[in-house]
Amino acid sequence: MQYKAPIRDMKFVMHELLKFEDHYKTIPTYVDVDQATLDSFIEAGADFAENELSPLNRTGDEEGCTFDNGNVKTPTGFKEAYQQYCELGFTSLCADTQYDGQGMPISLGSVISEMMGSANWSFSMYPGLSEGAIRTLEHHGTDEQKQQYLLNEVLTVPSSRVRQAGHMISDAIYQALTGIAGDFSGRIAYVLRNPATPAERYTLQIADTDGEQPKTVLSSRDPILSPAWTPDAKKIAYVSFETKRPAIYIQDLATGQREVLASFKGLNGAPSFSPDGQSMLFTASMHGNPEIYQMNLNTRQLQRMTNDSAIDTEARYAPDGKSFIFTSDRGGSPQIYRYSFDDSSVKRLTFKGAFNARGTLSADGKKIALVHRPSGSNYKVALQDINTGITNILTPTSLDESPSFSPNGQMVVYATREGERGLLSIMSTDGRFRMNLPSEQGEVREPAWAPK
Repeated sequence: MQYKAPIRDMKFVMHELLKFEDHYKTIPTYVDVDQATLDSFIEAGADFAENELSPLNRTGDEEGCTFDNGNVKTPTGFKEAYQQYCELGFTSLCADTQYDGQGMPISLGSVISEMMGSANWSFSMYPGLSEGAIRTLEHHGTDEQKQQYLLNEVLTVPSSRVRQAGHMISDAIYQALTGIAGDFSGRIAYVLRNPATPAERYTLQIADTDGEQPKTVLSSRDPILSPAWTPDAKKIAYVSFETKRPAIYIQDLATGQREVLASFKGLNGAPSFSPDGQSMLFTASMHGNPEIYQMNLNTRQLQRMTNDSAIDTEARYAPDGKSFIFTSDRGGSPQIYRYSFDDSSVKRLTFKGAFNARGTLSADGKKIALVHRPSGSNYKVALQDINTGITNILTPTSLDESPSFSPNGQMVVYATREGERGLLSIMSTDGRFRMNLPSEQGEVREPAWAPK
């Protein structure tokens, strides 16, 4: 039976019968809590309870929790639901603002808890235990315990850095709630093409992860391609056609100084830096066929990594630096392969679909984000598990390209199209969250999430 939250009845009791808003105005802590604020929390709680928790009610009853070799396994879907519960801010709803809680009234928290318990009683015990522990620490814990277990940080920043401070606080809260480092304070590089400004038709830009505060790194009337960050995020490499043939440049973001890394005969493209920043993989056709080369950035010595009659390109180092993945059509269609440095062996990784390209690895090296074309469909961003080979389509959009993982591996930014316009979109790897990033007028392509 699907749970349906009695929103109308709840609002009647709160606003008409008990007159919550008038009552809160008599309490200094809650004087700013108005009806609109209350209703927004109620509606968010109802949506989560109806669409996320209620479908898991039967699962919780049938599977329960299991304990095996010191590990507790929760019912299917509970972990993901709890993560979303945290992301919605319900864990901190009534917590003290001194410890970065939202400081909402306990009575509002009771309404939210009622919906959670009615939709899925077994799940509601999870936050009940956590929130009970928070209350105990708030009222009875020592100062040392509060400092250790409750988020309690104060940032003093100039007005020019308020936005940056907000992102840093979001990172801290996200990590405190999920145990995973937040990526709100990160940056994304991308290429903007605007035919309306011929002298600056192409610009390489860097913006906050929400698309705000874009800054131009380079402007050119000629194409700019394949931005790639150095591991310390202090420099960025890219392909420029400013000399009328492709060359790889690297630019210091603090000073603006840049130099040419690769300007060999023919193609020079798709740069990627090793985890230690000492070498770079790139594609070159100096000997006729596009192959993958590795450059020692200290000595500028080259090593040819592939030698095949097919096109080998789009190499990306594995996080441990022991291998790299790349795109090749040596099997008859573009597919993802892995090259191992230990024995120079090459192994095909993708088999599902006639087209798989532009692969990039998550920070833990367990997943590949790639451009995938299912049979009878347009290009999509998909995720493939390295160990199992299972591929799942991630994006609901079409003509998607250039996926790039966030540093914590929880999000993917990619380029897509809406109507006639190219733009960037961010999507969580569980498929639950998606948003388009604001951008200036023009075509936005080739995003690259900066490392941390």
